[in-house]
Amino acid sequence: MEFDAFIIGGGAAGLSCALVLGSAKNKAYAKDKHIGIVVHQKTSHLQTALFNNVLGLTPGTTGESILESGKQQLTELYPHVEQIEGEKVLELEKIKNGFKIKTNKHTYQSRIVVVAVGYTNLMHIKGLEQYVEPHPRSAIEKDRIWLKNTDHLIEENLYVAGSLAGWRSQFAICSGSGAHVATDILTLWNDGIHAKVHDKIEE
Repeated sequence: MEFDAFIIGGGAAGLSCALVLGSAKNKAYAKDKHIGIVVHQKTSHLQTALFNNVLGLTPGTTGESILESGKQQLTELYPHVEQIEGEKVLELEKIKNGFKIKTNKHTYQSRIVVVAVGYTNLMHIKGLEQYVEPHPRSAIEKDRIWLKNTDHLIEENLYVAGSLAGWRSQFAICSGSGAHVATDILTLWNDGIHAKVHDKIEE
């Protein structure tokens, strides 16, 4: 199965990236793009999170509820974004015109890949080892990692988002990082013309 953009990870960064990419469906440069996301969430730090300090979220909102409502939001608003459940990515291989993504069940291909999984040293995706370094914004004793990148770009068409991109593990930061990557991809699809997507209330 082939994709134009493939997101690995269903946490704050991954879902945010998928929502922004999905929301561009009516743009000429994005309307025919095939987008997929592996919504693996078992290791997401949101599973145990409680939010009282996030703009727009009702105090007491749990991270677990956001994970579920985020997938539902993606399903209802942007059903063309394919959600892949029950699979874990094991290997990423660079091929001509993109990447091959191997999970525990299937193999996919995509021109663009976004890695948006957690930043613990338990993250093992074969093919990414050369980019792994100690996290620059986390306490050394926590043994966190990042994938070395410049402004979310690891190499051509390979992006990283969220805490694994070197950002602090704060919900708003990770969510914004995913949106940042999505707009970079939209800009790429728009022939380098800066792109973003906003919905507006009809007057």
